[in-house]
Amino acid sequence: MADIMKEEMKSGEKEEKKFFELKKFTGMATWSWDIATDICAICRNYIPDPCIECQASSDSEECTVAWGTCNHSYHFHCISRWIAKHPVCPLDHSEWNFEKYEK
Repeated sequence: MADIMKEEMKSGEKEEKKFFELKKFTGMATWSWDIATDICAICRNYIPDPCIECQASSDSEECTVAWGTCNHSYHFHCISRWIAKHPVCPLDHSEWNFEKYEK
């Protein structure tokens, strides 16, 4: 091996040695809701799951998610009952204004 290195040094040519060679790459991605929290602070259920009212009536197709201008999200049924008594966001107590609804 020493002889090979001497020959390389004499000829002035250096061969770059690779530390590793990538043979295969498998990428992975994750997703999440674009919201501040993924739990309804009123019923404490996971946002993609139906709210308590929809679970009781077995009408999960109608359970929608409501976002406020504060970027907090709740089940529409939950926040509708909440703002009937308290016109503020349950988490930050700012005035509640609906931003959008989605299923």
